[in-house]
Amino acid sequence: MSTLVFLEHHGSELLKASLGVLAKAGSLDGEVAGVVAGTGVEQLAGQAGRFGAARVFVAEDTALEAPLPQPRVDVLAGLVREHGFETVLFGQSVLAADVAAGLAARLEAGLNWDLIDLVQEDGRLVGKRPALADSVYVDVGWSSTPRLALFRTGAFEPVETGGEAAVERAAVELEDFSTAATMLEQAHEQRSGPSIEDADVVVAGGRGLGGPEHFGLVEDLARALGGAVAATRAVVDSGWYPYSAQVGQTGRTVSPKLYVACGISGAIQHKVGMQGSGTIVAINKDTNAPIFEFADLGVVGDLHQIVPKLTELVKARRG
Repeated sequence: MSTLVFLEHHGSELLKASLGVLAKAGSLDGEVAGVVAGTGVEQLAGQAGRFGAARVFVAEDTALEAPLPQPRVDVLAGLVREHGFETVLFGQSVLAADVAAGLAARLEAGLNWDLIDLVQEDGRLVGKRPALADSVYVDVGWSSTPRLALFRTGAFEPVETGGEAAVERAAVELEDFSTAATMLEQAHEQRSGPSIEDADVVVAGGRGLGGPEHFGLVEDLARALGGAVAATRAVVDSGWYPYSAQVGQTGRTVSPKLYVACGISGAIQHKVGMQGSGTIVAINKDTNAPIFEFADLGVVGDLHQIVPKLTELVKARRG
């Protein structure tokens, strides 16, 4: 089995989601290759080699400088046709989802999305996908090749194998319609610390905070723990915090080692986005809050008193 992994990058770093998928691909039978597209990206090939890629195709062209999907679809379609890759894997992101969908249409290939695992059973690939609001898991497959798969954020952790990849140039031959779109402006989120998808610790705030002026409690605790700040949909819809921090069914999916939920009831829509966390700590004054049903540790009380004291204890412990 030959597998191609789309390696998305931001600046001079490959995204954690891409490296996690690459490491998973390396654990399966067959040859694993990666592809990185952009300008000045050849240096990223070395990073991919350390995470399981035997070969890395580098597509360098000014038309690939902007993070637009169709030029990347052209590159991947060319590689699949030339080298006969049977499987193409993507880590979840807005760009990767667009590229995966475009490639599926271009190659008339099957695409399974929102997968959390990929295994080999009786000589065939089987994807594992949550369903019914993550209450069950189902097996999904493909009826033909190439098989395309898009994996949920946090599905796999990057694992270094210490290998070295052979670097090859990929042809950049673009369709006329692929150059029709132009990016006029690109904005970058201004933040300090890790993103909620990459952080080992996430501290999330809900409506129980009482108002946007109290979100400083969550931010202070996250800062003391070296983590990232998240929010519920109700908070985002109320304008208390930006959408980029939203965790849940209509937001982002996170799987940190520690998830601290402050004033969050734990509705199923929010649970979907964070139930993969290693340890879940819930602070809520409502003893009947649903979040206590799946939290590893529950604290019943006024978060406005508990969170500041917890922050002080963390700071004291860290010296």
